[in-house]
Amino acid sequence: MAKAASATDIFPHGETDEPLLHGGDLDAARRQFPGAPEPFIDLSTGINPNSYPVPHLPADAFARLPDRAATVALATVAAAAYGAPSAQHVVPAPGTQILLPLVAGLIRPGRAAILSPTYNEHARCAAIAGHSVTQVHDTADLGDADLAIVTSPNNPDGRTIERDTMLAVAAKLRRHGGMLVVDEAFADTAPPGSSLAGDVTRNIIVLRSFGKFFGLAGIRLGFALLDRPLAARLDAILGPWPVSGPALAIGAKALADAAWIERTRHDLAHAARRLDAMLGNAGLDVIGGTALFRLVRTEAAHALFHHFGRAGILTRIFPDNPTWLRFGLPPDEAAWRRLEISLGSMRDNR
Repeated sequence: MAKAASATDIFPHGETDEPLLHGGDLDAARRQFPGAPEPFIDLSTGINPNSYPVPHLPADAFARLPDRAATVALATVAAAAYGAPSAQHVVPAPGTQILLPLVAGLIRPGRAAILSPTYNEHARCAAIAGHSVTQVHDTADLGDADLAIVTSPNNPDGRTIERDTMLAVAAKLRRHGGMLVVDEAFADTAPPGSSLAGDVTRNIIVLRSFGKFFGLAGIRLGFALLDRPLAARLDAILGPWPVSGPALAIGAKALADAAWIERTRHDLAHAARRLDAMLGNAGLDVIGGTALFRLVRTEAAHALFHHFGRAGILTRIFPDNPTWLRFGLPPDEAAWRRLEISLGSMRDNR
């Protein structure tokens, strides 16, 4: 009987094939690539690597329970920044991840249709809320569902669904009491006018992420934008003090900083073009993304994930789409240079 291949046979450099279910897991990356040079460069997420400068916070922000007035103040700033009808249509939460099953639970259990491929957590969380989940590939197949979920711009391919198309889906859903949930986690860099934030009445819910664009994922802050009665229900479910005092203060200041927001949109677009050029020069086919990440298609995606991992650069692979490889933005010139060198050695070894 032939001897089964061991991990050492398959990965002679000592790394394992440990699955990375989400981006940003540097501990798992270090276990998978124990000989990789440090510092590890994390290109596996769609998080801005140059974060908003955290302001000095008074001790009370850490020592006291958050004031309700601070939550209202953040909701007011967020409504203005995102274009929601009012602060009463905005529910701050400790990250959009925690909102996924809660929002799905606002609709009685039925059939959830998810425009796919997309962020896998939508299917898992809709199922937790009691829905039977169907993954569809065309917006025309969303209108008969009880709960329709669209990510726009999409993760990981950056696909953006036209606002008029989504409004038409919402209108069809409305006829039988269905709900449309639009995940706009990456909408801060999307074209103006593409968001449904101003349309969150009756049967449209929009989710917005703070941490990705502002590069502060660790403070765990996100928002649900929804009709006022649903907002009151969701607020009651979350209960008192759902968002920490530091997150309330940082979020309010950052969302009101129009100059930083505009400058960052410009800088991210420039960085994305630079990354496209670097990947293209290495012979990789960029098929989509947003200004925060780029997606390439290659038959060598799995091998390249290991190639970059051995160089101390964590990218993102997708088990359901084995030809996809996603790259986030390097944080500084040293990281850009390391990526360029690794891309060059990849090309030279072909």
